[in-house]
Amino acid sequence: MSGGRSAAGARGNLATDLARRRRRGDPMDGYDRLPRELRRWLAQAALPWSPRSCLRLWRAELRRAGGDPVLAAERMSRIETRRLAADAASVWGRAHPAAGLPAG
Repeated sequence: MSGGRSAAGARGNLATDLARRRRRGDPMDGYDRLPRELRRWLAQAALPWSPRSCLRLWRAELRRAGGDPVLAAERMSRIETRRLAADAASVWGRAHPAAGLPAG
């Protein structure tokens, strides 16, 4: 690549080893149907969660949290942090601060 940019740098925000999927239907329609607490969490999320996968995980974490939406949101944030850490080393290199976080 010209300009000294690596292949990963050329992909910009698309540089990831996480699975990519095609979206079906209107993603905003699915977003609008999510519970208010989940929409609030999703608005600050770092990963581009699909409404469907996010709702599935939210329901599971809400059950584990005994129905407490605040605790469920905290659990979702920890899950997202682990997913980002798992991808950080391959995207940004092992020297990135998030690359050393436990992935499991």
